Amino acid sequence: MSLAPARWHEPHRGLPIGWQLLLVFALMNLVRGGIHLFAADGGAGRIAGIDLSQGGAVIVMLFAVLGIDQIAWGVIDAAVALRWRAFVPLVWAITLAKQLAGVLVMWVYKPLPVPAPGKYGALVTLPVVAFALWASLRERRQFGGG
Repeated sequence: MSLAPARWHEPHRGLPIGWQLLLVFALMNLVRGGIHLFAADGGAGRIAGIDLSQGGAVIVMLFAVLGIDQIAWGVIDAAVALRWRAFVPLVWAITLAKQLAGVLVMWVYKPLPVPAPGKYGALVTLPVVAFALWASLRERRQFGGG
């Protein structure tokens, strides 16, 4: 099975958990994105524990931009999980690349100096995303008459 379907309306051939987890991620992205975009501090102070006394307006703006990206991906995740399931492996592959890059930035390249939930959540989420990609690429076995 490939990452992208040959035709737009191909059925999803992977395990159902692949698209079901994508629906969970859609909800997570919409909620996180909404907090980052609409909360007064974008969640940077109250949730992540980032000191906003210096450069706070810039940090809050960057969190809002991150929120817009998360909302956009939440809509994409939901649309693919509910309507265009043939694209589930492709979306998971992109999500895995983004998640891995985020982990490398937050933990290695420019470590986040506060124990923000997202810092640890990224580590926990990485194997879940890898599993979801694997499941979406694993073809279901046909039972009976096959």
